[in-house]
Amino acid sequence: MPEALSFARSLDLDLVEVADKANPPVCRVMDYGKYKYETAQKAKESRRKSTNVVIKEMKYRPKIGGGDFETKTKKVEKFLSEGHKVKVTIMFRGREVAHPELGKKILDRVADEIAHLGRVEVYPKLDGPRNMIMVLAPDKKAQAAHAAELKKAESEAAAQRPDDAPEPADVAPDTTTAPTGDDEAPAPADADA
Repeated sequence: MPEALSFARSLDLDLVEVADKANPPVCRVMDYGKYKYETAQKAKESRRKSTNVVIKEMKYRPKIGGGDFETKTKKVEKFLSEGHKVKVTIMFRGREVAHPELGKKILDRVADEIAHLGRVEVYPKLDGPRNMIMVLAPDKKAQAAHAAELKKAESEAAAQRPDDAPEPADVAPDTTTAPTGDDEAPAPADADA
């Protein structure tokens, strides 16, 4: 042990005991400050790489209107595109509890609407007597396939458009008007008549 300590000092390094229970104890000659720094950096990197999945929730009702359904479904799409899981809940009130098939129909419709962004992770099931839940998770493969499909449709639309025609976004409405005969000043009345 004293020889190892003098050897470490001669190299201007530290003698670190690795396994104190072993006989004889196992030691390593290293720069301990550098070792602590590197382990801290590795821990920081692994924390950065880990994704913090948040579960968002969207609540629907069995008698939801068309506009409300679209708005809530767009919000679900936004959550999925941001990488969050979404718990979709159907809340039943009163006699609606007797018709869980209405809730399942809405959940199936939501799943169909977001098929290009995510997949169903937990299929629709009753959660107590008054709620029906379904959990959606983002699906990277479906998102990539949808993006490729959109890109393909866009390139086909560009191929069908003539080369000399401007793109629809570039066309500005014509705000100038051609002069018409109505804009001229009336002719002066003859004084002779």
